[in-house]
Amino acid sequence: MAVKNLLEAVRETLHDALARDERVFIMGEDVGPRGNVFLITKDFVEEFGHDRVLDTPLAEASIVGVAIGAAMAGMRPIAEIQFADFIYPAYNQIVGEAAKMRYRTAGGNTCPLVIRTPYGGGVGGALSHSVSIEALFYHVPGLKILAPSTPADAKGLLNSAIADDDPVLFLEHKKTYRLIKGEVPPGEYKIPMGKADIARPGSDLSVITYGLMRHFATQAADELFKDGIDVEVVDLRSIRPMDRETIVKSATKTRRVLIVHEDNKFGGVGAEIAAIIAEEAMFELDAPIRRLCGPDVPAMGYSKAYEEAFMPSPERIAAAMRDLAAF
Repeated sequence: MAVKNLLEAVRETLHDALARDERVFIMGEDVGPRGNVFLITKDFVEEFGHDRVLDTPLAEASIVGVAIGAAMAGMRPIAEIQFADFIYPAYNQIVGEAAKMRYRTAGGNTCPLVIRTPYGGGVGGALSHSVSIEALFYHVPGLKILAPSTPADAKGLLNSAIADDDPVLFLEHKKTYRLIKGEVPPGEYKIPMGKADIARPGSDLSVITYGLMRHFATQAADELFKDGIDVEVVDLRSIRPMDRETIVKSATKTRRVLIVHEDNKFGGVGAEIAAIIAEEAMFELDAPIRRLCGPDVPAMGYSKAYEEAFMPSPERIAAAMRDLAAF
């Protein structure tokens, strides 16, 4: 297996999907000759042509709307929203149209659409290039949400998303693009949606997380292990559907749970995780469920100090782990 970073894994998967299936096409702002702002689709237009790698106007509602129509007509579009912060104009198309398509047609139509977008902070992106959007969408039945944290997961989950007959929101944490490297299986490798990954087995407490925070939590867990505290790290990978079985099994095993995510705390994905554990494993716990998340402020600041104050860090996660282990 070749070692790639997460960006390279996404690029390879998109390229192979275009080569494998003529129904697949990519559309979005600057995905053509420029090759995407991160160069993920660099040289694609020369190889596959403008009909399959479409530069679009700066009009997110139109990008998703056109992609929905193409999906209903038998194509398998991959629509890119250049940054997650720009997805709001397309909210009605995603929630009101794509997510409801199968239900509103009594199964007569499907909507095999993938919407890719980079999200998250840690790169100095400030107000308009740092947002986490998962909590805005994971309440919506009919919409699947994936957030890979490793190159292998990015390939496996993206292949599954492209093959799925329902709309999938595919979130790529931009800080992981070049930072995170790992072995990537060859071929049309797939990972089932709705299956979490035990990133690090442990026995003393569980950290449940996803995206960049998987790596921060694992780093913190390795530090605590030096002091005899054995932390299990569960990477959701799939936010909707969510792997309830793995969440409950881990909570029951370690009896202490810390939920970590970068998005705002109030109403975030962590609240649903906590509710699942409270409903199914409350009397198995030895301590209250804890959450370490982004603060409830409107946006991440540009200043490095503001960004660091907003985002959970390995040090803050380790401190929260120690506090919970001592409860």
